[in-house]
Amino acid sequence: MTTTSTLSGRDRAILRAVAAGGAELQLGTEPDLFFDGRCCCDQAAAHLLVRAGLIAAATLGLVGERVAAAITPAGREALGTALLVA
Repeated sequence: MTTTSTLSGRDRAILRAVAAGGAELQLGTEPDLFFDGRCCCDQAAAHLLVRAGLIAAATLGLVGERVAAAITPAGREALGTALLVA
């Protein structure tokens, strides 16, 4: 599980970008993250953040479909705490 103390600078940047809006997840067992229609450059970090429950699909959808991505309450908490620590 990712904790606030283990969030990298890139993890925090991805969380901030998702929180800013315009992010999408392509649904599947390892959802891929897109920003403004372009693939996130660090899918491994994106997968980790989804598995940790910090990013989630904002709506339901079918496997392979792109839906809006949202930062979860846990993600907001981790990001807020990370910003205080950083």
